[in-house]
Amino acid sequence: MTDEPPLRRRAAANRTGDTPHPPLIRSGGVGVDPTTGGPPSIGSETDAGPAPLTTPSEGTPQPVTTPTELAGVVARFSAGTGPVALDAERASGYRYSQRAYLVQLRRAGAGTALIDPLPLPELTTLDEAIGEAEWVLHAASQDLPCLAELGLRPRRLFDTELAARLAGFERVGLAALTEHLLGFSLEKHHSAADWSSRPLPESWLTYAALDVELLVELRDALEAELTRQGKAEWAAEEFAALVRNGARPPRVRAEPWRRTSGIHRVRGARAQARVRSLWYARDQIAARRDAAPGRVLPDSAIVAAAELDPRDEKTLLTLPGFGGRSVRRLARTWLAALDDARTLPEDALPVAPTVEGPPPPHRWAERDPVAAARLARCREVVIGIAGTHSLPPENLIAPDSVRRLAWVPPEEITDVTVAETLRGLGAREWQITLLQPDLTRALGGEPTARA
Repeated sequence: MTDEPPLRRRAAANRTGDTPHPPLIRSGGVGVDPTTGGPPSIGSETDAGPAPLTTPSEGTPQPVTTPTELAGVVARFSAGTGPVALDAERASGYRYSQRAYLVQLRRAGAGTALIDPLPLPELTTLDEAIGEAEWVLHAASQDLPCLAELGLRPRRLFDTELAARLAGFERVGLAALTEHLLGFSLEKHHSAADWSSRPLPESWLTYAALDVELLVELRDALEAELTRQGKAEWAAEEFAALVRNGARPPRVRAEPWRRTSGIHRVRGARAQARVRSLWYARDQIAARRDAAPGRVLPDSAIVAAAELDPRDEKTLLTLPGFGGRSVRRLARTWLAALDDARTLPEDALPVAPTVEGPPPPHRWAERDPVAAARLARCREVVIGIAGTHSLPPENLIAPDSVRRLAWVPPEEITDVTVAETLRGLGAREWQITLLQPDLTRALGGEPTARA
């Protein structure tokens, strides 16, 4: 081991292909705590401002689009060493699907690769090449489902956003962490771009490549901080849970139309039927076009039509949200959906949904005051322990798990039964170890150790 701080040493080192990365060589101890000589601790400041990172160290690669080019990337990354940084760009807000429209990778000895998955049938050969390496992602739960669709599934991973949450950082975005821990600023102005468009502009490709440029360095800094705080094993359990469950697609809701923005203003079962009918008509069109539903017809237009119930095209087109040309062309579709809702028999109208699990907390006091008191004590436990360990309460335990535990506690409240219940709700062992003793007392109505 040298006496040079590890982050600074990595930053100044030559990158893949022995190409220096001039922006990374800075004076002033960037990315180094001047007191400890290691990564900055939470809340620390370096003595120089962040340097903008605008160019990948080996230049901006062009997207891989052919099987031959993909084979070259597979060979490079198979020969590379160490963790693999990955990211994926979707087109949320533009497309119906949540598929990946660009995949970015970086590994020591392999450099950076950008892969366009649209013309490629699958990426399983790449998965075989990097499958045994640790994958480094930021906010992994967002990208794992779309990567799994391409045949990419990690066996081990490190999530830099989740690691930062566990370490107690207030700002956990990639740009904020890169600036705070490594001393470099990243532009994020293309994060909401339409990545399904082709060809992708050069500036977008540069942005995408920079998203993985320092991800492994960031991983190392966060691992050091977690180790310093004694939380490395906690993070390992969280990452293992992501590997097991992160690639699962989101749970399909029984009545997704009820999440229409503004639906709380729609009164009456018949009017709600109009929301439902318009929502499904829009969803079919959005799926067929592979367009985001809100770009076909905004939620505000659905709510306005459900409230007024227009019966002719002229009236419909005066409503907010129905003025666009593409929306007007579908006027007959919207009117037919409204007519369907109008002619439904009473027994086919929406009814109040059956609530799974406990009721909303604000109703507990009137429905079950004893359970409401239990919930208050349990929440106090969670908030107290989270504060002691510099954790967001929601990362210590899911709020829904606390509600379910307090609403229907074990028949016999013991250390064993409470631990088993928490385990059944998906809590990891580190969370159970921290929470179980005080939650057991809280459920039994006893003062907790932190009261």
